[in-house]
Amino acid sequence: MAVQADDESELSVSRALRRDILTGRLEAGSRLTEAALSSRFGVGRGLVREAVQRLSTQGLLISRPNRGVVVAPEAPREIRNLIIPIRRTVEVYALRLIFDDLDAADLAAWDAILDRMRDACARLDFHDVAEADIAFHHQILDRAGQPDLLVIWETLVGRIRSHFRRTQKLQADAMEIYEEHRAIADSFRGRDLAAAVRLLKENIT
Repeated sequence: MAVQADDESELSVSRALRRDILTGRLEAGSRLTEAALSSRFGVGRGLVREAVQRLSTQGLLISRPNRGVVVAPEAPREIRNLIIPIRRTVEVYALRLIFDDLDAADLAAWDAILDRMRDACARLDFHDVAEADIAFHHQILDRAGQPDLLVIWETLVGRIRSHFRRTQKLQADAMEIYEEHRAIADSFRGRDLAAAVRLLKENIT
């Protein structure tokens, strides 16, 4: 039981740090220390080291001997341009896997995320908008139930994390971000796979 609790604590730390990095709360080059992270999350340094190792393998952190840990830079533009269509392919593949089996609980999960997104858009809080945006797409991969596919997606998103915030700030009206994702969810509810695929592809640009 103690081992399971430790695993859950490490995953909790990993997820929180990953969320902060993806949403821009922790920017590239930010330095992290075991002491500060241990204090923030109320866990031992061993669990912090495991979380850091997990995020380092995902390309989100860089651990340097005797120099601490820093948030990794994103992939260069040429690589980002390559990643975006791959991410689109992965998400569409996952959506096709799950589409016929989507139920009321799935739709409710997306609705809850959309409620958070709408509130963040209204407040012009682009960190929270990015968090809800990522959660919306993550839900597709999580629902697919294929760990390898999720790892691929998380790695891709981690390398283009500012893409979410950059595209959001280009919108003349932040609420358009919410409306785009609401349309995708509505296509799920309407059981229109062709529309769902089209809208999802258009959203990942």
